[in-house]
Amino acid sequence: MLSEIHYIPKIKQTIDWLHSLLIPHEMPVRYLSFALLAVTIWAGNTIVNKLAAGALPPGSIAFLRWLLAFATLTPFVARDAWQRRAAIRADLPKLALLGLLGMALCQGVGYYAASYTSATNMALLLSLAPLLTLLLAALFHKEVPSAIAIAGGLLSLLGIFVVLGHGDPLVLLAQGVGRGDAMMFVVVLAYAAYSVLLRNAPPSLPVFTSLYAQMACALVFLLPVYLWSATPHLTWATVSMIGYAGIPASIVAPAVWMMAIKHLGSGRTTMFMNLIPIITAVAAAAFLDEALHAYHLIGGGLTIGGVLLGQSRLKARRTAPAS
Repeated sequence: MLSEIHYIPKIKQTIDWLHSLLIPHEMPVRYLSFALLAVTIWAGNTIVNKLAAGALPPGSIAFLRWLLAFATLTPFVARDAWQRRAAIRADLPKLALLGLLGMALCQGVGYYAASYTSATNMALLLSLAPLLTLLLAALFHKEVPSAIAIAGGLLSLLGIFVVLGHGDPLVLLAQGVGRGDAMMFVVVLAYAAYSVLLRNAPPSLPVFTSLYAQMACALVFLLPVYLWSATPHLTWATVSMIGYAGIPASIVAPAVWMMAIKHLGSGRTTMFMNLIPIITAVAAAAFLDEALHAYHLIGGGLTIGGVLLGQSRLKARRTAPAS
């Protein structure tokens, strides 16, 4: 009994140390909740993508989602966008490329992928986005990744192979990657390219004005696909799907995510993206009756571990000069 009492202060010290490491005193808890809210909304959007498969033509929901988001922002942003029309016109090629990658391709292709793969696989593949962003930044911005970052990337890639190969990575060599998983890789690559190019976003435009202009460009790209698609059958269920994708996933989540980055820093906030596969897998099992297998847990653990390894090294390199 005395030995157990002797260990209580040490346990308390360990808990206090972990708390100070994860939640410093100067960090308001509400900003942590903002980051958690954003990733929860995005995980829910993966479920919506899967539910929309078969209920709505992919080209229709991709267009209507951004049309709703654009219309919702119009009363608040249109006046500023009109006043800054000269700056928007000057930077239109950059804004159009951002709209193509981050909205038309990243979101549009995802709706097609949902018809051929599971929500769990979609979320696991999305967890590769931070590492692909790191690799593209190394290619285009000459940021040489460290050996630890490369090791983290290889570990994550092994985890993805375990999931796609249903526990046996060698299966991919014989059978190849499924259509939906290949589409999701295009989605992740487009998002990574969007993240890298976002560094060069027009600095003269406020965030929501830039986002508003990107939405307008994305609608232009998605309009032919929408016109080519079958007429959507609108019901309360399908309208709810469009509403969720158009407002929480397209406006609320980016807004609270940007506030979290402002107060927590990009490195700490990005760590929350590793929760998307976990939240999605639990939600998919609950609402979509998707079975969780051992290879999901093993592959997901390897993927998230690789991302954490790469990001921890990236964070250390960024904070080294200040120290």
